[in-house]
Amino acid sequence: MENTYNPAEIESKWQQSWTEQNLYKTDITSSKPKYYALSMFPYPSGNLHMGHVRNYVITDVVARQKRMQGHRVLHPMGWDAFGLPAENAAIERGIHPATWTYQNIAHMRGQLQKLGLSIDWDREVATCSPEYYRWTQWIFLKFYEGGLAYQKDGMVNWDPIDQTVLANEQVDSEGRSWRSGAIVEKKALKQWYFKITEYAEQLLTDLEQLSGWPEKVRIMQANWIGKSIGANLEFPIVGTSEKIAVFTTRPDTVYGVSYVVLAPEHPLTAQVTTSEQKAAVDAFVEEIKSQSEIDRTAEDKPKRGVATGAMAINPFTGAEVPIWIADYVLYEYGTGAVMGVPAHDVRDFKFAKQYQLPINQVIAAPDRDSSEPLAAAYTDAGTMINSNQFDGLDSVTAKQSIIEYAEQQGYGNGKIQYRLRDWLISRQRYWGVPIPIVHCPKCGAVPVPEADLPVKLPEDVEFTGKGGNPLAQLESWVNVPCPTCGTPAKRETDTMDTFVDSSWYFLRYPDAGNDKQIFDPNITNDWMPVDQYVGGIEHAVLHLLYARFFTKIVRDFGAGDKGKTSGALRSGSPTMEVRQDKFLNFDEPFKKLLTQGMVQATTYKNPQTGKYISQNTIFDVNNPIDPTTGDRLEVSFEKMSKSKYNGIDPEEVLGKYGADTARMFILFKAPPEKDLEWDEADVEGQFRFLNRMWRLAIGYKPTTANTGELSKSEKDLRRFVHHAIQAITEDLDGDYQFNTAISELMKLSNAITDADCKDSPVYADAIETLMLLAAPFAPHMTEELWQLTGHSGSIHEQAWRQFDPAALEADEITLVIQIMGKTRGTIQVPATKDSATLEAYARESAITKKFAEGKEIKKVIVVPGKLVNFIIG
Repeated sequence: MENTYNPAEIESKWQQSWTEQNLYKTDITSSKPKYYALSMFPYPSGNLHMGHVRNYVITDVVARQKRMQGHRVLHPMGWDAFGLPAENAAIERGIHPATWTYQNIAHMRGQLQKLGLSIDWDREVATCSPEYYRWTQWIFLKFYEGGLAYQKDGMVNWDPIDQTVLANEQVDSEGRSWRSGAIVEKKALKQWYFKITEYAEQLLTDLEQLSGWPEKVRIMQANWIGKSIGANLEFPIVGTSEKIAVFTTRPDTVYGVSYVVLAPEHPLTAQVTTSEQKAAVDAFVEEIKSQSEIDRTAEDKPKRGVATGAMAINPFTGAEVPIWIADYVLYEYGTGAVMGVPAHDVRDFKFAKQYQLPINQVIAAPDRDSSEPLAAAYTDAGTMINSNQFDGLDSVTAKQSIIEYAEQQGYGNGKIQYRLRDWLISRQRYWGVPIPIVHCPKCGAVPVPEADLPVKLPEDVEFTGKGGNPLAQLESWVNVPCPTCGTPAKRETDTMDTFVDSSWYFLRYPDAGNDKQIFDPNITNDWMPVDQYVGGIEHAVLHLLYARFFTKIVRDFGAGDKGKTSGALRSGSPTMEVRQDKFLNFDEPFKKLLTQGMVQATTYKNPQTGKYISQNTIFDVNNPIDPTTGDRLEVSFEKMSKSKYNGIDPEEVLGKYGADTARMFILFKAPPEKDLEWDEADVEGQFRFLNRMWRLAIGYKPTTANTGELSKSEKDLRRFVHHAIQAITEDLDGDYQFNTAISELMKLSNAITDADCKDSPVYADAIETLMLLAAPFAPHMTEELWQLTGHSGSIHEQAWRQFDPAALEADEITLVIQIMGKTRGTIQVPATKDSATLEAYARESAITKKFAEGKEIKKVIVVPGKLVNFIIG
């Protein structure tokens, strides 16, 4: 047998063999319990990075172990292939986006295969393929039929670099585009939306079903949905028939309103502004247009505004209050107007102080003189004051009482509101799913008939990077007859947000080759929901929320629809027919979610210039100096990035150490949900361990079963083996403690090395168990060892070992002897949990005789299996 572990040769051999055997083809016929293991599919950028390696190796270990435990496993892979980088590449390189994308897919598929992932490649999907996006368009038409897809004019987030619209979720905390980094502008456009707000309550309440999700992700989703219980109240505008509607969660403070604020974009702003204030208001409105939403609402920014000159009436008090506009009120949220209650709102308090507006306290704090001026807004509960008939009530009770009074008097009504906004899906780019709508001058917006799907992207498009969407400039594609009346009409030239593509791909995998319908509901219902989903925490709001929304919508397609547009959706919308049957039989797409941490590496940064310096240019990494400026550099671990000169190319690691070593390191270095710090010394450590395991395994000799009594060495080794089986199984079946599982493999390896029973069947069983337990982690080496040691069939088709509780019982235990609570020594005694027997052993020991001889033992404390403590008089 070969004594040298050669990962390159072994891995190439088995990757080819597994492909030829189609070893990981999904079993669709057996009655085994199903297990659906899924990683978030990647964007085909062309190069694998260490974040990819960690993501997909985690899922692969889970999939491999589940197969060995007797599950039929679905472990697919695909490509989130639409998006701006491909279009930008077309502009920069003079290559078609499709060509660039499919080249990248082919390259990355090869890279993933080198990792030894047990993927069923027959189920591969690419969102840019017409065979896939045909069904994305079909889903859009279903949304449109059900009133869940609509078009409206509005102010949108505009990325000036990528020349496209962004959803609010795609603008970061600094007001920058999530992809290009440009400061986002506001622009008025007619856009397509999905009515995700229709499902806001379900999205919120169904979070309770997701016990297998990290709590922080569920909290992030709940906060994004942002349910608020309050009231809509109306403030009449003096001298007109118009009223200003505001939503408030604090109707108990309405008697303290001292002003009303409109968003600068509110339609009433221009209407109510007096001639004297018009110039000031117009100038302020124009200035606000250049500010991001983040700038306007940030807590640490001053709140600015201008009076319109108009007055509104507080219907509860009859008092006239001024109408202002202010930067901190956004037209897209709530009603676009707020009631100013400085005494009981921090933001309003700052605004009132700045502009010398009245501060009217209407809730008294316990143990405080309410006649004294407030030094800050009081926002907690208290007792109602200065509130007419509600004086004396506690403010929590008063909320409902005031809502009921408002409804009786016609001042407003109780309302539940959500922070969640409808999902803006329009993008003014080429490389995305065409929206299947034709705009007819007679019929309006007309859906493309299902028989005409997919609406394919035209290939004869010029990519200049100028003039916006290339589709809008291609008249041969844009100009078509109306599907309903035949009148010359125009196609919709917006394409869909790429998050639409990734919101349903997991539903397609179980029946990926179906060309007759989106999928067979019987097949998808059999495999769904996904048992384990793995991906980055950066998708906690966007992708995961949208995927949950799509699942609920598709669930509510009538079960008879199956790819036909004759059915209706089931929802709370009054425009939809209520169906008793459903397309899917589950509410949530992902049963368990693991959000893996980032892979980090050492960075060197000049604190004076803010620039990162390549390690290759640093003379002494122990005393890092900027070679250009001479400044001392800051050293830290940060997410791998080319711009920070700390990226590690997986191809280099695989070439030097092999895929199994890379897999072992990426799993051993840190728990999967924690950030991982790259250290090549630790990579080398895993490589040495695999070499030790190789030498152990190829040196053992299979022997016949031993029918005689086991020696002490054999019993000790057998106990080590079954402890490892138990511990590693718990680590993989529980919260995925891959690092401690690999640690147990190392302990078992050490125990085998130290065992004094090399010719025993127990030793042979220990070697085989070590290979089987290591198989999900190091699939190539263990497969080679399995064959070299005379076994038939793939190691990955063997049964996962079960531990024997009896094997964990030791013949002897170490018993601690204590006198007055102080340890005096230990003795070896036969294993027993009987307290009287353990006490007897302890009394007879030389230790007890030495320290307690001639003294009265007044009390004995026995901890079975551990210690005996004598209390002496």
